[in-house]
Amino acid sequence: MIVIGISGALNHDAAVSVIEDGEILFASHSERYSKIKNDPNLNAEIIQEALSYGKPDVIAWYEKPVIKKWRQFVAGQYSLAFDLNELPKNYLKQFPQLVGIPIEYQYHHYTHAASGYFTSEFDNATVVVIDSIGELETLTIWDGNGDQLKQVYSQSYPNSIGLFYSAMTDRLGLKPQEDEYILMGMAAYGDHTRLVRGISLTTHVYNELGIILDDHTNKFYQLVTFKENLHRGCKWFLPELTTEQDHYDIAAATQEVYNNMLSLIIDYTRKISRSDNLILMGGAALNCSANSLITDRFKNVWIMPNPGDAGSCIGASQKFFDTRIKWETPYLGHNIEGSYPVEKALNALLNGDIIGIANGRAEFGPRALGNRTLTADPRGDTIKDRMNEIKRRQKFRPFAPMILEEDVHDYFIMPENINSSPYMQFVAKCKYPLDFPAIIHADGTSRVQTVNKEQHPELYTLLSKFKEKTGCPMLVNTSLNIKGQPIVNDLNDAQEFSKHYGIKVFTSDD
Repeated sequence: MIVIGISGALNHDAAVSVIEDGEILFASHSERYSKIKNDPNLNAEIIQEALSYGKPDVIAWYEKPVIKKWRQFVAGQYSLAFDLNELPKNYLKQFPQLVGIPIEYQYHHYTHAASGYFTSEFDNATVVVIDSIGELETLTIWDGNGDQLKQVYSQSYPNSIGLFYSAMTDRLGLKPQEDEYILMGMAAYGDHTRLVRGISLTTHVYNELGIILDDHTNKFYQLVTFKENLHRGCKWFLPELTTEQDHYDIAAATQEVYNNMLSLIIDYTRKISRSDNLILMGGAALNCSANSLITDRFKNVWIMPNPGDAGSCIGASQKFFDTRIKWETPYLGHNIEGSYPVEKALNALLNGDIIGIANGRAEFGPRALGNRTLTADPRGDTIKDRMNEIKRRQKFRPFAPMILEEDVHDYFIMPENINSSPYMQFVAKCKYPLDFPAIIHADGTSRVQTVNKEQHPELYTLLSKFKEKTGCPMLVNTSLNIKGQPIVNDLNDAQEFSKHYGIKVFTSDD
């Protein structure tokens, strides 16, 4: 059986997967084809590439549209609630190849949980899903055992941790549902204990947003509640704080409150869990700073490389197969053919160049992992500023290191129970921050990507050869894109990037 999974569509970051008998043949983001960042709409190009893997027997949709319409009506979003063109069966009519294929709908949070659990190596696990909003749910906890997932806790709209973080992103003048990672980065430069009107900024966040944390859960209580419906934003929060440092401090307070929320949730989860395995899913699972603080509660932690809505196209497809989905690699998107440009990249890096690599199948998820990467030697004092200028990013933002897995403990203090981090989902303290200024954040941490022979043998070879020549086992890794634009997808994108930004982009060693 061939199943096309669709998620994020009509919301944000639409994505499509193709799975046959449990094997993932293709998975990618609509934005990579339309060139519109976080594109909520599908397009003919991604549908065409998906269909090249075979005619699907069924379309798996990532949420229940009728319940979503009811929530939109209750929330006063009448134009959305009564827009029948946004019903999936009507929306998909624009793609003639999909007409007549049955559509199966599943609950939003279930598809998150299924994407995490069924791509893990665990036979049992507790799954925590935190996002802005599904149809109604905003926080759920699941018990995974064998091939079954059972929900054991649920929290609903408008009490939403994801909406809180997005509202504070908006308060800082950033784009909600897109720039949350910038808020996370800004937090390292701020002081959450700063006094404003006589009390700390963190206390202001709790008081003015009416946030209550309560682990005494029963049918009358929820773990996290809010006085304000943050779906409407909170631009009114401390309006006198307008300077750059003010914004850093608000970001720090926001991150501190989120850290406390996540810690409470994971502590509660540990109490009710029958497993030593934790799976974290939903858009909030991309908060690598907070993720690194909770790894001591469970022996093993799995976060799918694409834990947000886009990744749910995988979980939505699971129910149609007798066996678990086979997760082997995040390199599931469009293929740029040719041998990985090890020698060309190595020579340029040894020359001190900043280069791009666009080769093989594109990463499924928001982070580049070597196949659509902008990279350089992390030791140069000017590398961070030069790369930020190329990417049109704020100067304060550092980059991530990709490092040989066997060397990671020599250079970084990893979070407890985390020995490798192939998908950049945790931060680690660098032991020698002065030696690698391009990949060090203000708090001395880095968002580490570990590389081994099995996950990406060609990238492993590049890093090994770079280490042989320089003694340095790591390189800078950031996505091959410009701020506000999607990651490079195909050969034409790579050529255009090189042409417009003056960066050598290697697509093959041939």
